[in-house]
Amino acid sequence: MYLDYFLVFLGAAIPWLELGLVIPLGIISGMNPVAVIIVGFVGNMVTVLALIIGYDKFKLWLTKRNEGKEKKESKRSVRAKELWNKYGLPGMLMLGPILIGTHVAAFIAMTLGASKVKTMLWSTISISAWAIIFGVVTSLGFDFFVRE
Repeated sequence: MYLDYFLVFLGAAIPWLELGLVIPLGIISGMNPVAVIIVGFVGNMVTVLALIIGYDKFKLWLTKRNEGKEKKESKRSVRAKELWNKYGLPGMLMLGPILIGTHVAAFIAMTLGASKVKTMLWSTISISAWAIIFGVVTSLGFDFFVRE
C-alpha cells in the first residue's frame, strides 16, 4: 500500500508526468482520493521548490553545458513566453500545469526575471488548485461511471 503512494509521490515529482496524469491514475486504481491529492501535491512541490531554490546553480550549470552550442527554443519555451506576455507570472503559473508543466513554468518564470518568493507563492497556489481539481474531477467522474 505504501508503495502505491510512493509511486504517486515519485510520479508527481517527475516533470512531464506530474499531477494531471498521476492523480487520476492513483484515484482510478482505487487509492484514497484525499491521500492521492496530498501526496501528489507534495511530490510535485518538492521538485518545483528545489528547482526554484537551486535556480542560480542550475542556470550556471546549463550555461556552461551549452557554451558554444546553437540554442533553439523549444515549443514549450515559446508557449511559456506567450503565457508570460499575456497573463504575467500568476497566469503563467496557474496555466502551467495543464499547458507546459509546473517545472517548465517555474523555470521559465525565473528565467524571465520573476522573484523566487513570488514564483514559490504562485507555484504553491497553482499546484494545490490543480491537484484538487484533478482529484475532485476524477473522483466525481469515476464515481459517475461506477454507479449503478
